[in-house]
Amino acid sequence: MQGGQNRIREIVVPDSSKPHLETLYRQLYRIRRVEEEVARVYPTDCIKSPVHLSIGQEAASVGVCEALQPDDRVFGTYRGHALYMAKRGDLKKMVAELYGKDTGCTRGKGGSMHLIEPSAGLMGTSAVVGTTIPHAVGFAQALRMQKSRAVVAVFFGDGAMEEGVFHESLSFAVLKKLPVLFVCENNFYAIHAPLSHRQTPIGMCERVAVHGVPAVCVDDGDVERIYQEARLAITRMRESGEGPWFLECHAYRWREHVGPNEDFHAGYRTRDEMQPWLDSDPVVRIGARLDDAVRKRIGAEVEAEVAEAFAFAEASPFPYPDELYTDVYKEA
Repeated sequence: MQGGQNRIREIVVPDSSKPHLETLYRQLYRIRRVEEEVARVYPTDCIKSPVHLSIGQEAASVGVCEALQPDDRVFGTYRGHALYMAKRGDLKKMVAELYGKDTGCTRGKGGSMHLIEPSAGLMGTSAVVGTTIPHAVGFAQALRMQKSRAVVAVFFGDGAMEEGVFHESLSFAVLKKLPVLFVCENNFYAIHAPLSHRQTPIGMCERVAVHGVPAVCVDDGDVERIYQEARLAITRMRESGEGPWFLECHAYRWREHVGPNEDFHAGYRTRDEMQPWLDSDPVVRIGARLDDAVRKRIGAEVEAEVAEAFAFAEASPFPYPDELYTDVYKEA
């Protein structure tokens, strides 16, 4: 794998704490199939917003969200389909949102990059790099003031760690001992710029550790390891009030930065670079550990759900024109 960084510490989580393999596989496979269907439909122009696909990066969202409780909150990025689904957002509403329909999770106003489902604990995604990081920290502060036991997880890419707001937010979370799990989905590229051209060789976990924040890297995309690390961090934050944790998850983006296609012809990366990630695909690895009958049953159930969600989006109406004037800020 690319970009190996030292783990700050090792943990052992009892087997009894591990999520069921069927649950992990269903979540991974479900996200993969929805994203593949988005890629298939996108050229027809039925989907009305740009799409940033999570194909190849599903493990981070699934591993972390399986460690969260329903009342815990998450904030994400414009590459947020996987997070929305992993946090149990309504799939029909998500697909309808991509179609710009009135039945979407933001009534067709947010599109792919601005998903939100508060009832599921997804407090928003954003098209601007790093912007949900301070939102997550502020939300955690509010939870602390309300004496809530809920925690917050915020997802961002490696490029966001070059934004000043990341470091400012991390520092504030440390000072206030806020229950925030900072999750960096490191896919080694900020659009087309490789990590090696943007950051010094000092690892991300080492950068974060100087703030006194526990930091660990899962460098192989193993969804079970991600779950274990997230579960430990979330449990400690919830029970001890120690403050924030940092989890770096290595991943690899299989498709282009934005859009449904491959982009190896652009020359900034090679197919050979991606091959180890294809060979260790967590969807295949977890699925191979299930009985054939179980895997086929899950596959059939997911296919039916995906077909129903896209049919729902196709049949849903577009918003009425007067919706342009609702849910907007206006002086009294």
